[in-house]
Amino acid sequence: MSEHFDVLIIGAGLSGIGAAYHVQDKLPGLTYAILEGRERMGGTWDLFRYPGVRSDSDMYTLGYPFRPWMGDEAITSGASILAYIEETAKAYGIDEKIRYETRVRRVSWSSGDALWTVEADTPGGPVTLTCRYLLSCCGYYDYEGGYTPDFPGAEDFGGEIVHPQDWHDGVETEGKRIVVIGSGATAVTLVPALTQTAAHVTMLQRTPTYVASRPAKDELSAIARRFLPGPLAHGVLRAKNVLMSIYIYQLSRKKPQKLRRYLIDEAQKRLGDEVQADPHFAPPYDPWDQRLCLVPDDDLFEALRGGSASIVTDQIERFDEAGILLESGQHLDADLVVSATGLKLLPFGGIEIVLDGAPLDLASTYNYKGMMFSGVPNFAACFGYTNASWTLKIDLTARAFCRLIRAAMRRGADSFVPRFDGEPPAPQPLLDFASGYVQRDIHRFPRQGPQRPWRNHQNYVADALDIGLGRIDDGVMRFERARKTEESAA
Repeated sequence: MSEHFDVLIIGAGLSGIGAAYHVQDKLPGLTYAILEGRERMGGTWDLFRYPGVRSDSDMYTLGYPFRPWMGDEAITSGASILAYIEETAKAYGIDEKIRYETRVRRVSWSSGDALWTVEADTPGGPVTLTCRYLLSCCGYYDYEGGYTPDFPGAEDFGGEIVHPQDWHDGVETEGKRIVVIGSGATAVTLVPALTQTAAHVTMLQRTPTYVASRPAKDELSAIARRFLPGPLAHGVLRAKNVLMSIYIYQLSRKKPQKLRRYLIDEAQKRLGDEVQADPHFAPPYDPWDQRLCLVPDDDLFEALRGGSASIVTDQIERFDEAGILLESGQHLDADLVVSATGLKLLPFGGIEIVLDGAPLDLASTYNYKGMMFSGVPNFAACFGYTNASWTLKIDLTARAFCRLIRAAMRRGADSFVPRFDGEPPAPQPLLDFASGYVQRDIHRFPRQGPQRPWRNHQNYVADALDIGLGRIDDGVMRFERARKTEESAA
């Protein structure tokens, strides 16, 4: 026997808890549950335990709009974010809707019944559930492990090599010579944190990244909270940060050389004369072709300037027992190597999707408004922004999905699905991003077209107008009745 819900949400991380709030707020008559494969909520913020793990965007936009972030720090620790997620779930009774250690492995749609059948594994054995509407909040990372290249000679290294995603309490850093391989958000977080205990930390990068500094505490926060009521103060801070992120991204598209020069010059000011921003913070690509890294209160620059950390831009020739030999001939002595070399992308947590008995080839579908997929009924997936806070897009997606459910119920429809009217547009990658972790696996994801509604624009204001306020009857969204078959009728 299977258990039935109106809505099932897969994943109890930042996205899943936010989506659950909107389901119970906007669809109060419907039943729902959250299926979480791990034993705790929190998703990324529970999984990652490496030193210094923190947000890489401000909490006024990463936090939920329905429960404003009231902490002093705009850039805060992973532990604080996890506590915020847990407190939010408890405050709204969402924690009582979570089914832990329920790992979804297969979902199947039946047009005859207009239902999803969800098959999951639990410690007590496999379970089957059904629902009318299905929302994936799994993100797009592989939670089983990160990406580590095959380093030549790694087996000869006398120390430990660990990926940040696999960090555990047994990793010893006290008094160690540590090399952090990587230049992205994880690396720039790890380096200053590790200097607190290590003898020395070296950041080894093949290609530099643009790095910008900002205060951990928003300078406007104290003023806004002093003179404005709490919700209004939060709204002002949130709007300011949204508009600033949009401005910087648009500047990177329209005047990339101007922004490039600014970022490199600012890095040099913070580094002083001890370290040269060029080449170490002067990438060969334009700003926001890859994610721009944020450091709070100059922590990375201070570590480099003070000598507790150093930065090397070079290529690895091979590992040996004592460390890493570089192509330039330089040798980096190391007791511990941290491979901050990126994550693996995995669409929908690797869940198999079946439509009327046929496995779905995800790469053949098109993304609709950044949330649904061509020909796939009553199903949406939460994907956040790459150039702004993740939660901004998640909140729009959850509200829009609830809006579509209400529209279907008003019309007496059993399902809603985006379909093409004519030939599909020329396919383009879902994420227009040059980062290695994206390029390695993006071919496995749905595609997008050149324009709306098949275009996944990285612009919150435009999306808020289109997804939140735009016409539901846009010529693409279809509201349909169940196609009863003899088998389902029986």
